[in-house]
Amino acid sequence: MTRISLALLCGAAALGFVPAAQAADLYSNNSSSMPGFVNMGGSGGWDGAYVGGFAGYGWGTVTDADGGVINLPGDELDLSGWLIGANLGANFTVSDGFVVGAVGDVAWSGINGYDANSDLDYDINWTASLRGRAGFDGGAFMPYLTGGLAVAGATGEIGGDESSQVHFGWTAGAGVEVAATDNLSVDLQYRYSDYGQATYDLAVPTDLSLTTHALTAGVNFKF
Repeated sequence: MTRISLALLCGAAALGFVPAAQAADLYSNNSSSMPGFVNMGGSGGWDGAYVGGFAGYGWGTVTDADGGVINLPGDELDLSGWLIGANLGANFTVSDGFVVGAVGDVAWSGINGYDANSDLDYDINWTASLRGRAGFDGGAFMPYLTGGLAVAGATGEIGGDESSQVHFGWTAGAGVEVAATDNLSVDLQYRYSDYGQATYDLAVPTDLSLTTHALTAGVNFKF
């Protein structure tokens, strides 16, 4: 994980969890919610299944382990682009103020990059994950950490030779969910994903490793 991803992850966690206890006291002492937001009522307010959608921006690198395809410094090709997807999950309160859950998501991706030196065109077609979540019930908001299994499908092409492969790896990140109504919430999230290595048949077998960062904003509807 790069210094940038570590800084983003630690910063998001710090912003979420450090002020959380103070904010919870503020909500408990004030029966009214912030304008435009809904106090979920403390313990148990975030419980239940939910479905949602999200969109955002991703960037990362694909690395040539053999150094025979990507003719760039470090044998790395920079990637960037959009992503849009859907998620399904559930939350459970396990103790006062502490919420755990599970969530799965799939996203269609426009994250790609091009190496003019080797004529390599590389596209991430889709991504998916199955993750756990651990959060703090702050009433109208819930900061959380998340992590789990990550999968991505990608295609590489050089001079008419095209190969599509599936990568398997892990993902970790942090976010904050804010209640807009009793059943509707806004979810802001950062995640780092290491999808591991896969072998592409690009004239010759080529081992490519894939990592990404993603910033997303979404809306969840609780059943």
